[in-house]
Amino acid sequence: MDELNRKSVDEFKRSEKIPVIVVMDNIRSMHNVGSVFRTADAFLLEAIYLCGYTAQPPHRDINKTALGATETVTWKHFETTVEAVKALQQNGYKVYAIEQVESSISLENFSIRADEKTAVVFGNEVEGVQQEVIAICEGCIEIPQLGMKHSLNISVAAGIVLWEIVRNKIN
Repeated sequence: MDELNRKSVDEFKRSEKIPVIVVMDNIRSMHNVGSVFRTADAFLLEAIYLCGYTAQPPHRDINKTALGATETVTWKHFETTVEAVKALQQNGYKVYAIEQVESSISLENFSIRADEKTAVVFGNEVEGVQQEVIAICEGCIEIPQLGMKHSLNISVAAGIVLWEIVRNKIN
């Protein structure tokens, strides 16, 4: 661990976080939840908001993919995603849904200031982000896709989007 320069749980908790919060909108798969926790840990994100019926730690199936990240990443549960988004906006966050809509911003064209507090909403594996949530977000970000399939697993989408956001904030 020392050679890899990895933080302990205490060091992680004391570290300054990247001002990004992930909002999970009714995610069915606990493996997806765990994977996003692991990604949030890897990028030193501020928090994860679990909304609606998204499973919450502790749970064996979340832990299977989180590999301990539920112990490091701050998380909070909200009954609804709308409630979470409104709370974030009241605290100065700009909130973006990750969704394919007519007016979405392609990820390669999306930019934010390093000091801007940002939240991104990832939607249900089948239904996507709820329309009522999209309606109150600052906008939507879309991952360009060139093949026949035009959807990605949430854990894959989260890795792509969160890396691009973090990369913009640390460069």
